[in-house]
Amino acid sequence: MSQIALVTGASSGFGRMIATALAENGHTVYASMRDLQGRNAAPAAELAAYAAQNSIALRTVELDVQDDASAEQAVGRIIRDEGRLDVVVHNAGHMVYGPTEAFTPSQLAALYDVNVLGTQRVNRAALPQMRRQGRGLLVWIGSTSAAGGIPPLLGPYFAAKAGMDALAVSYARELAPLGIETSIVVPGAFTQGTNHFAHAGAPDDGERADAYAAAWPDGFAVRLRDALAATVPPTANPRTVAEAVARIVDTPFGSRPFRIVIDPADDGAATSYAVIDRIRQEFLHRIGFAELLRPHGAP
Repeated sequence: MSQIALVTGASSGFGRMIATALAENGHTVYASMRDLQGRNAAPAAELAAYAAQNSIALRTVELDVQDDASAEQAVGRIIRDEGRLDVVVHNAGHMVYGPTEAFTPSQLAALYDVNVLGTQRVNRAALPQMRRQGRGLLVWIGSTSAAGGIPPLLGPYFAAKAGMDALAVSYARELAPLGIETSIVVPGAFTQGTNHFAHAGAPDDGERADAYAAAWPDGFAVRLRDALAATVPPTANPRTVAEAVARIVDTPFGSRPFRIVIDPADDGAATSYAVIDRIRQEFLHRIGFAELLRPHGAP
């Protein structure tokens, strides 16, 4: 059945791939991004051309996840146009790279704002409609860093993604009695097809960053970067993340997986999450709320 989906952060990378994969599967997709008339005018035009060439229902919508009114306006437009909203894919995010101490508190707050509070803004805009429908699906794009290997120089980003994952798990249990499902897709590192590192932010405190660079062993940052890249097989294709989201959306209600880890670098997150999620499930059984593990109305 064709569904109405909103994908955040869809100007490039995972978001763009997810939006196109869902539309190619016959769904009506709203690919959201900031500044459609400015910095993202070209990606929006490319998506419109791709939709026309392939006769798919792929549209763009202005949405800045750091702005409450923008989230409300974007979701409101979708509901006015379509009469419902079935799927929200929380993909918007931002990465930074550098010694953690050199990032100012305001930088960490801004990173948390994008990666965590952005999902809250979109949820507050979208969930009233899903609650009225008694059905819906939230797909969260996480990171293996929240449970797998945590290399240095990405600390603020990893902390924000861990916060997002905790929020996703809490939402899952609160929404299950309302018939709203949750799936968390956890990508590992990919060295092609995404713009995370190309667009990564740098520390504002250049003096402290320079102090770390001077104190580290020669070539530390370069050797670390190369070591991380070497863990990713050359055949790793980020499109597999989009394909996983498409499979989740196409899976019948009540049968969707709670979590999928897609980690070509094999940093250990698949093992860790299997244990973490099992412990959380067992705790719900222990306190007598096992029904929160499945959406209400599931067959």
